[in-house]
Amino acid sequence: MPIALLRIDDRLVHGQVVEGWLPHLKADLVVVVSDAAAADEVQVALMKMALPASVGLLAARVADAPAALAALKGRRALVLTPGPSEALALLEAGVAVDRVNVGGLHYTVGKVQLGRALFLDQKDKTALRAIAARGVPLEGRPLPSDPEENLAAMLEGR
Repeated sequence: MPIALLRIDDRLVHGQVVEGWLPHLKADLVVVVSDAAAADEVQVALMKMALPASVGLLAARVADAPAALAALKGRRALVLTPGPSEALALLEAGVAVDRVNVGGLHYTVGKVQLGRALFLDQKDKTALRAIAARGVPLEGRPLPSDPEENLAAMLEGR
């Protein structure tokens, strides 16, 4: 399977991804799905510098990402989105994944805390519920060594 994991994390490429998830997944490509990041050459260059030389980087606009992901041949990709809306858009476009990992959505005005590093507004909650309604498991887990939390159950207060 070319997509090893779809992860929602507003920091995109950072230490937990580089030191934790990439080795755990044995991924050789990071695909960042974000209109803002794809349009920012400096951000793309900084993310590329943060990755090991053996790991490629593709930054794609949300609308272009499904075709780019479908074209992956012989690669094992970690797909990163900055928020639940982008992840939902991928699923609605037919991108298939085993699960969605939510690693970090940090505090901004108007967001309420659900988990350790998980702050959501109503738009985030709606998108996450729509992902869960598609039958895709939602796991809250910052690092592979952390216990998995059932994020769908947390959203419903269970």
